[in-house]
Amino acid sequence: MARVSTYLNFMGTTEEAFEFYRSCFGTEYVSPFQRMGDVPGAIENGLRPDEVDKIMHVELEILAGHVLMGTDMLESMGHELRIGNNTTINLEFDTPAEAARIYELLSDGATDATGLTEMFWGAHWGTCLDRFGVRWMFNAPAAS
Repeated sequence: MARVSTYLNFMGTTEEAFEFYRSCFGTEYVSPFQRMGDVPGAIENGLRPDEVDKIMHVELEILAGHVLMGTDMLESMGHELRIGNNTTINLEFDTPAEAARIYELLSDGATDATGLTEMFWGAHWGTCLDRFGVRWMFNAPAAS
């Protein structure tokens, strides 16, 4: 089922931030923390030993079914946290075709556009920074 959530990026403080948000809202995680070291091939592709316990993905329901998601950005991957890449509107679609349709519209005149790609977690995924400076993330079930 389609939904919209908010995705937050941190420089190594995702777990601390989400523990704080969990205590503020009095809610629980949708699923356990996923760690960078859990990503297939992470070490072979340059993940540093001090980054294996960083957060790859977390979800916390906050109010009225709205979900905060988060991840740690990684220095080893050249990531740098700044205003403009710290918050993303995450769109979850029912089909890859609907994701592609909306992606094409929102990415018109966009920068930092990745295109839509099949990902290891079983999703059709992409992101763009639209012409108004709003970052969008797209997720749909992998094409069958």
